[in-house]
Amino acid sequence: MATDTPPAQGEITGNVLLYSRPEPLNIEQHGKLGFNRSNAPFSFAARTHVAPLVVTEFAPASMLYPIIFAGDDRQPLAVMSLRPEENLFIRADGSVAPDTYVPAYIRRYPFVFANDDQAQRLVVCIDRASTALVENGDTPLFEKGDTSQFTKDAIEFCRSFEEERQRTEQFVALLKDLDLLELKNAVFTPRNADGTNGEPQPIAEYYAVSEEKLNALPADKIIELQKNGALAQIYAHLISLLNWDRLIAVTLTLEPVAANA
Repeated sequence: MATDTPPAQGEITGNVLLYSRPEPLNIEQHGKLGFNRSNAPFSFAARTHVAPLVVTEFAPASMLYPIIFAGDDRQPLAVMSLRPEENLFIRADGSVAPDTYVPAYIRRYPFVFANDDQAQRLVVCIDRASTALVENGDTPLFEKGDTSQFTKDAIEFCRSFEEERQRTEQFVALLKDLDLLELKNAVFTPRNADGTNGEPQPIAEYYAVSEEKLNALPADKIIELQKNGALAQIYAHLISLLNWDRLIAVTLTLEPVAANA
């Protein structure tokens, strides 16, 4: 699968979360651009409440976020807030809370791979809307007529992410084949002034692994999942669902959770 930077722009297709102006990276258009490094680089993600995950991130992400499956493709997502346009871990200035695991999807920005239908390959793109990309920036994207070491490292990170994304698709396909995913609801139950429980309020609807279905699998299938590493990822996902309470608690310190969150 080709992933070279193209000499001319092809037809790039698909919508990519957080990327508003993706352009195929090439020296003709971007030869003078540089990347301005920052101690708080993630302001572009401060208003997204979810971030895609690859399966190898389940363990570190499970310490902070509920990991859910969403959409027809059952895309794994880290839930970073109960409400859209809000992020409880990435601040508006781009800084992050202490000891926060930032998903690789966010860390690779402003670089990304995209489909070039004309050439039938993946091409390296940058988001020209990124405020970190400016002419004569601190770290050049190109040097001496070639991609700089910074750009080469970024492309390699994207390449590794793409490989992990494909493994994640295989993992999700396995969950589908075993019919382990079921629709679930996250619910917040407020306390009334008199100490009794109030009316439960729905927070989110999502897909998750059914522990009942998992435990009902034949022993040989469980052993197979253990050997191929899938079982550990499944348990990381299940443990992560305890973090719904974490998100509720943090949100309550800001303002009460709305019924239509």
